[in-house]
Amino acid sequence: MTIVLFGEALVDDFGTSQVASGAPFNVARTLAAFMAPQLLITRIGSDRNGALVRAECERFAMSELGIQTDPIEATGRVVAERFRNGYRMAVEPNQAYDFIDAGDALAALATVAPAMICFGTLAQRGELSRATLAALLEASDATRVLDLNLRPGQVDQRCVSESLHAADIAKVNEAELQTLFEWYCGMPPTAPAPGRDTVRAACRKLMDMFSLRGLIVTLEHRGAVYFGVDGATIESRDNPAPAFVLDTAGAGDAFCAVFLLGSARGWPLEQTLARANAFAGAVCTVAGAIPQDINFYDKWAALWRN
Repeated sequence: MTIVLFGEALVDDFGTSQVASGAPFNVARTLAAFMAPQLLITRIGSDRNGALVRAECERFAMSELGIQTDPIEATGRVVAERFRNGYRMAVEPNQAYDFIDAGDALAALATVAPAMICFGTLAQRGELSRATLAALLEASDATRVLDLNLRPGQVDQRCVSESLHAADIAKVNEAELQTLFEWYCGMPPTAPAPGRDTVRAACRKLMDMFSLRGLIVTLEHRGAVYFGVDGATIESRDNPAPAFVLDTAGAGDAFCAVFLLGSARGWPLEQTLARANAFAGAVCTVAGAIPQDINFYDKWAALWRN
C-alpha cells in the first residue's frame, strides 16, 4: 500500500544557495529513505529549480510519476530574507504547485493502491490545485491525513475549515492549535493560558465539529498528544531531548513522515508517536529540513526493525 502526498515541492532560496523543500516533499523524501512506498503529486516548472527538485527525487530513488511539469509557471520558490538574527521566509505567489492538474493527478493515483493521502493547505491557495485535491479525495477511500502547516497570509479560514472537514486525522502544532481554538472555540490568544482540562475539552470540540477520527498535537521537545475518536488520549512525553538543537526546520515534517510510516506498517500508536518524536528531535541536530547524508536514516531503520 502506498502513502500519497499532495502539495508543494519548492525551493528555499537563500541567495547564495537553493535548497529543495516543501512540506509534502520533505515527508515524501523521508518515507522514501525508509523504503516506504510513496507517491508525491505536485507540479514544478521546467527550470533550474525544477531540476533541483528532480535531482532530489533521484537521490532518494523516488518515482516521478506524480510530478507534473508546467510549461509556463516557475517551480515554487520561498525567498529567505535576512531579518534581525535570522531569516524571514517570503512565499512567492502563482507558482507551478498552484496549478496541479486533476487529470494527470488522477492518472498517477490510479497506478497505486493508496493507504493514506496526506495533504496540507499551502497548495490549496490556488483554485486549480484545490479542485484537484478534492478530486483525488473523492476518487479514493484511503485514510485522509491533514498536516495543517499554516503559513501566515497564504491560507484563509474557509480553506482550513474545508480541509478539516475532509480529513480523518489532523496534525497540528501548538501555534496552529491556538489558531483553531480562536476560530472555532472562542478562545482568544490574549486570554490567560487555558488549563489542561480546558484544552482537552476544546480539542474534543474540534474533533466533533469536523468529525475527525484523530487529532495529533505536537509539542516540540515535550512530545505529542493524540486524541482518539473513542475518547482515548495517548501522550508521548518521555522521549529524551536531543543533545543539542541546530535547526528546527523540518521537525514537523519528520514527525509526520514517521507517523504515516508507523500507521502504514501497523505499529502500535503509542510506539508510533514515540518514534516520530525521537526522529523529529534527531532532525533538529542537523542543518536543514532533510539531512544531506543519506546514511542518517540507517540507524533509525535498524532500530525500528523490531
